[in-house]
Amino acid sequence: MGHGIGAVLISPRNGYTPFTARLCFDCTNNMAEYEACILGLEAAINHRIKILEVYGDSALVIYQVKGEWETRHPKLIPYRAHVVKLTKHFDEITFHHIPREENQVADALATLSSMYKVRFWNEAPIITVERKDEPVVCTVAEEEHDDKPWFYDIKRYLEKQEYSGNASATDKKYLRRLASQFFLSGEVLYKRNYDMVLLRCVDKCEADMLIKEIHEGSFGTHASGHAMTKKILRAGYYWLTMEADCFRYAKTCHKCQIYADKIHVPPTPLNVLTSPWPFSMWGIDMIGMIEPKASNGHRFILVAIDYFTKWVEAASYANVTKQVVARFIKKEIICRYGIPNKIITDNGSNLNNKTMKELCDEFKIKHHNSSPYRPKMNGAVEAANKNIKKIIQKMVKTYKDWHEMLPFALLGYRTTVRTSTGATPFSLVYGMEAVLPIEVEIPSLRVLMETKLEEGQMTAAWGRTTNSDGKDRSSHNHQRRGIGIVKL
Repeated sequence: MGHGIGAVLISPRNGYTPFTARLCFDCTNNMAEYEACILGLEAAINHRIKILEVYGDSALVIYQVKGEWETRHPKLIPYRAHVVKLTKHFDEITFHHIPREENQVADALATLSSMYKVRFWNEAPIITVERKDEPVVCTVAEEEHDDKPWFYDIKRYLEKQEYSGNASATDKKYLRRLASQFFLSGEVLYKRNYDMVLLRCVDKCEADMLIKEIHEGSFGTHASGHAMTKKILRAGYYWLTMEADCFRYAKTCHKCQIYADKIHVPPTPLNVLTSPWPFSMWGIDMIGMIEPKASNGHRFILVAIDYFTKWVEAASYANVTKQVVARFIKKEIICRYGIPNKIITDNGSNLNNKTMKELCDEFKIKHHNSSPYRPKMNGAVEAANKNIKKIIQKMVKTYKDWHEMLPFALLGYRTTVRTSTGATPFSLVYGMEAVLPIEVEIPSLRVLMETKLEEGQMTAAWGRTTNSDGKDRSSHNHQRRGIGIVKL
């Protein structure tokens, strides 16, 4: 393959000027190192450089040129003499040895030049390194040419049976096949899902609103791109690049980068505990002590999770005593979901006491403890604790309002698809998906069917509500946090 050598001149302003050459004669590695040194010196002379600092990763060349090592090899003696001769062209020159890890640019040039086949002495391959600030092929819905949405051609074909003016026969055939997957109702285009569920097609502006609301809106959990895509599909919306857009938005979210998991060990699967019916087996655990405490003095969160539906109940307290735990079980579990068959807790004193035993005996509930030697036994509630803490961290505005964000975090958690069940806890409990705030702003199919309004009337009514003060709809995203509960 031949030897390749490389040198790079770096100006005081960090300007790089590379030089490469391919050695088409037999030589040793040390001879190639000398050739690279001479290549760089001659390039500096041609550029009329008078003060030069030479850095190389070959200890033999550097120390022989400096005179600290003797040059005994007969093939290297002429090389050293030539280097000394070239140094007389400089007013000041110094030689320094650096590790190979710090000389990656020159090594890359040498490797590149050794791979090119140079047939003639004056044949020099030209390599141009351009700077591109944006991808050539845009995989996300960044631009819509002529202010037309991505589904314009499909909608026009379904509505008027017309093609674009420059469409070829192949394009027309592809459009007809693609249009069979869509359904036009008035002015609204729907995509037929694989299970024949109709998904509303949205343009770029609506897609951006959907992503922002799902990710960091009133009930946004700052979910990953994959989870956001599933949630948008289950809400009844569709556009071509939704998955790529969701991943891009999640990667550029500031809070997601700050509170990302620090993975030091590989994940291990949780042991599945079977539950015969919903709300028959609950796991209870505690989060805290949380510092600093909330503005209302709360420092702990008591969390309970149903092992069948993964439904989570949580409440914040200043102190989690045995009376608080008993009241939590009665109010949040028994009075809402009936008497459970089994409750699993850890060995904390506030979860294992006489009050807890009397409560379980009164309602005929089996109380089990997770063994300290088998922490995976209560892994579901531990995983829920971790997720709730992550969601609250990303939702809070100030460090003292985390207790106010707890209900929003719970609804966001309940309306997100859980990997273990493949569905949202909300749908498993109530048999349908929750109506999200964005479904009222961009009416989904079920909202239109429930209100029995035409699409134009619904959009006009919402436009009058949000634009009555002359502001943009996006300026009300923060206000929807306060009115979201009323609309739901």
